[in-house]
Amino acid sequence: MQTSLADFIKDTPQGDVADSILRKCVHCGFCTATCPTYQLLGDELDGPRGRIYLVKQVLEGEPCTEKTQLHLDRCLTCRSCETTCPSGVEFGRLMDIGREIVEQRVGRSVTDKVVRRGIRSVIPHAERFSALLSLGQAVRPVLPGALRKKVPPKRKAGVWPQSRHARRMLVLDGCAQSGAAPNINASAARVLDTLGISLIVAKNAGCCGAASLHLSAREEALDYMRRNIDAWWPYIDQGVESIVMTASGCGVTVKEYGELLAHDTNYAEKARHLSNLTCDLSEIVANEYKNVEPVAARNQRVAFHAPCTLQHGLKIRGKVEGIIRQAGYILTLVPDAHMCCGSAGTYSILQPELSGQLVERKVRALTIDAPDVIATANIGCLLHIESGTEVPVKHWIELLDN
Repeated sequence: MQTSLADFIKDTPQGDVADSILRKCVHCGFCTATCPTYQLLGDELDGPRGRIYLVKQVLEGEPCTEKTQLHLDRCLTCRSCETTCPSGVEFGRLMDIGREIVEQRVGRSVTDKVVRRGIRSVIPHAERFSALLSLGQAVRPVLPGALRKKVPPKRKAGVWPQSRHARRMLVLDGCAQSGAAPNINASAARVLDTLGISLIVAKNAGCCGAASLHLSAREEALDYMRRNIDAWWPYIDQGVESIVMTASGCGVTVKEYGELLAHDTNYAEKARHLSNLTCDLSEIVANEYKNVEPVAARNQRVAFHAPCTLQHGLKIRGKVEGIIRQAGYILTLVPDAHMCCGSAGTYSILQPELSGQLVERKVRALTIDAPDVIATANIGCLLHIESGTEVPVKHWIELLDN
């Protein structure tokens, strides 16, 4: 694709990235076949190719409107199109750049600003989120059915094993996950403890920055990233082996710290190093589990939902399924496993109608083969799918923690 960027973005860090991405696109349209919003709406502008054209026009100085913003807002940034694309177009990064510029030029209604600011003021802050969640859980029994499903039940973490092994790894405590499902990291700590690895939570680390980044608050997101780097670095000096991500959504963002902070002279080198040390939990367990004898059949059927951030963002496919099988579970059939569940970070809040249609489709696919439990690898997917089914939904590491 030929480009002619406008002066306001030309020869800037973001402009150089966007220009490189745009030039890779060959207009083939393969991406539309795997785009969830195109499948629902059938509009070219609600598919990857159409959105690429919209961003291109904006970056070349053409006027943008609320209609432009609407089509970009409807994108889940699931990155399924990236998996399909034969040219390697980094669509997710282009969307972040395009949305930020469109927001600067078009603005937002007062209502939209309040909602988006509210999300950024609560979800990335573990204490605030946990306090509001606890309030919701306290009144959950008397809430109307539809609203009650949106409030997850309380989950107990259980005992966190003491640090006793020579091999040590950091784990991101996160923001929403630490309040909604503290059992996930605790289960990971217990499983890794049995494999001779101690899992450590770094003080002062928190939100990975993804929520702010995808809501066009780039500088705010970079501040979260710098805070995490500052919190993790002393542990790296002490010989910590890896940084483990139990939420694949966070994993995608942390793996991109090196690129996102490439122009920050104080943090660029540290960011690259930490991105290289970052691993999804499945990569650690798969490597260590190969020396563990397969567990006898449990006769429990598991439907695994591979989050978009795992299969399209981190490009990890098949590892979790292999671990689940080795642990003695029976994997069930899941049609259209590449399709998004509709959670997509804050998407389920900002685009509830489309998100609701997608989770209905996903639940049908996950339950078609009568599973006893649904497993996934990302907290957002877990909570979203849980709201649409009576089948228990767990993080896959919990299946090993028993």
